[in-house]
Amino acid sequence: MNKNTHSVTFEDIQRAAKALEGAIVTTPLNVSQTLSKMTGAEIYLKFENLQFTASFKERGALNKLANLSDDQKKNGVIAASAGNHAQGVAYHASQLDIPTTIVMPINTPFVKVRQTEEHGANVVLFGDRFDETALQAVKLAEENNLTLVHPFDDNDVIAGQGTIGLEVMAACPDLDIILVPVGGGGLISGISIAAKHINPGIKVIGVQAERFPSLHRAVNNKDYIAKGSTLAEGIAVKNIGEKTYKICKELVDDILLVSEDALEEAVCMLMTIEKTVPEGAGAAPLAAINTYPEIFKGKKVAMILSGGNIDPRLLASLLMRGLVREGRITRLRVELLDVPGALANITRIIGDLGGNIIDVSHHRLFTELPAKETYSNVTLETRDRQNLDDILSGLRAAGFTVHVNRSSDL
Repeated sequence: MNKNTHSVTFEDIQRAAKALEGAIVTTPLNVSQTLSKMTGAEIYLKFENLQFTASFKERGALNKLANLSDDQKKNGVIAASAGNHAQGVAYHASQLDIPTTIVMPINTPFVKVRQTEEHGANVVLFGDRFDETALQAVKLAEENNLTLVHPFDDNDVIAGQGTIGLEVMAACPDLDIILVPVGGGGLISGISIAAKHINPGIKVIGVQAERFPSLHRAVNNKDYIAKGSTLAEGIAVKNIGEKTYKICKELVDDILLVSEDALEEAVCMLMTIEKTVPEGAGAAPLAAINTYPEIFKGKKVAMILSGGNIDPRLLASLLMRGLVREGRITRLRVELLDVPGALANITRIIGDLGGNIIDVSHHRLFTELPAKETYSNVTLETRDRQNLDDILSGLRAAGFTVHVNRSSDL
């Protein structure tokens, strides 16, 4: 491969690896026997959620900081970010005694602001939209002679992220595919350069949320249409970078889009099967394998679990919604005669068949049923979908009319 075809070389990534040595976790690449059996592919997970700030972003941030001049380090750096990039820059700048300013949108959750400040950064809240926040960071950089640390469209940042590619290929050189979450493109650009230099035949495939297809739309010349929020907020980037686009266009083999439902399912699978905490972006590669199994069947596939910074409340909600999808938590509406013992009969049947009742609400007034009839909403926990089917059969055999509410709104 001609190393001059793009702005970052394999040698740049090798230098980055030396700069990061001892300051960054060399994260494991582990085979998942369970996911491999489920998907028909040989699945390897690269656990970047094990970095100190729980994200790969540390690599690019530190490599950028390490390449600053003494004057630049003395004057300080600035970055615009509401998430992982902010943590990576703030943490490693504090380790190097570099003054740091992080500009965040005014609606950034307080916990993220506090974590960034705890790393020693000066946090400036500005803008309702991230576009406004980014412009403010540029303005402050110019006014205060600060060096801007871009989250993805920077050669040093790309080279830093590319060290993941070195580690993956060293651990498993005969891979067929590397699956990478894509937002602005810094991660997949660096990994592509490293992996394809070592093995030109390897495929590097990007994964994006359907709602934020920055690279997919750029490659296919499609206009951007805003579609709300996404669980994969770490890759919710409107526009791919200029530098990263050129690299991706040359080296990335495909870009797959995944739905919000697929992202939710993948987060829950990684939690329950691998016992690891992924953020939405980190689960995107598994969502792609679940969505497009024919692409990966029989292949040796490495997935980059890019980060694990997910709001605990959101994670709790996702896990509960996952139980609903699996049929392990269900809400039933049971119609019954308004007579003594009817509700007790329902609970007895459920209990005898192994169901665990979580909640019951009994309704007499707000119903369209006849005056002598009523209904109960019963939320119950079951072992699996078969156990649920047995309970439904038992209730119906006893003469009750039962409706299953498939909504995950518990």
